[in-house]
Amino acid sequence: MTMTPDQATWFAGICDELVENVEQVLLGKNHVIRLSFTALLSRGHLLLEDVPGTGKTSLARAMAESIAGTSNRVQFTPDLLPGDITGVSIYDQRSGEFAFHRGPIFSNIVLADEINRASPKTQSALLEVMEEQHVTVDGVTHAVGSPFMVIATQNPIEQAGTYRLPEAQLDRFIMKTSIGYPDHQSTLRILEGSDAAENAILSPVASAATITEMTRMATTVHVDASINDYVARIIEGTRTASEIRLGASVRGALALVRTAKTLAAVSGRSFVIPDDVKALADTVLAHRLILDPEAEFDGVNPSNVIAQVLIDTPPPSDSQVA
Repeated sequence: MTMTPDQATWFAGICDELVENVEQVLLGKNHVIRLSFTALLSRGHLLLEDVPGTGKTSLARAMAESIAGTSNRVQFTPDLLPGDITGVSIYDQRSGEFAFHRGPIFSNIVLADEINRASPKTQSALLEVMEEQHVTVDGVTHAVGSPFMVIATQNPIEQAGTYRLPEAQLDRFIMKTSIGYPDHQSTLRILEGSDAAENAILSPVASAATITEMTRMATTVHVDASINDYVARIIEGTRTASEIRLGASVRGALALVRTAKTLAAVSGRSFVIPDDVKALADTVLAHRLILDPEAEFDGVNPSNVIAQVLIDTPPPSDSQVA
């Protein structure tokens, strides 16, 4: 069943309240917060490439409090083991059986801080849970619950002692963005209310059950055939660009459509328009592209390629979408 206009209005209202709630502790970052909730409501995960001290932990904690959920922060280090994330089975001498002790991944919002500092083996421990929302330990599957979202961070400046995320794992992140530094006015507001912001406990705006229902509703947003064609042409454009060695995958195309549907609902619409696709193309696709070494040496980055692909790919007209 397709989402109705009334449902879209209700959906957008809840999202506005969620964003306003998180903005109490993350000032001046409305766009990033909205993107984060779009990723959450698309059953996706978020990769933040940012320098320390921009509010990544505050974002994860505030999102969890806003949906009456739980949050955990995992500091990734070279000696971190997969079991430190997923949990381990420990022998109970009294019962004579092994009991599973859940790791920090069993939360609604999990902040994987500096994920590229852990070994590839530990990084890969996240692959199953990010895609399937469950972990398997000693042959037993354990569901992590719903809603569930991993917010992983990378420091783009300090690369010593890090391990580059494999393409297979990058593809699991539905979006990649950055919080960035606040503007001057927001910085002043942060300084004036620093004590209050650090100790603030946000009131829940929606329950975890409501978020799960909104996630389901987002899938019912109407996508016209011309929009699907537009997305397919954008994806093909990333594969044929001369600067690209490896373009976006089918998973990237599905992610772009899925997030565009959610963004439409967040905007109070029950149907996707080309502007939804344009607004998300860079955030959803750029981290999935692998540049040609010569283009990278010349200073080209994936965002430049996405921007050019959008210029070269005409969107459908309003009459086609309608």
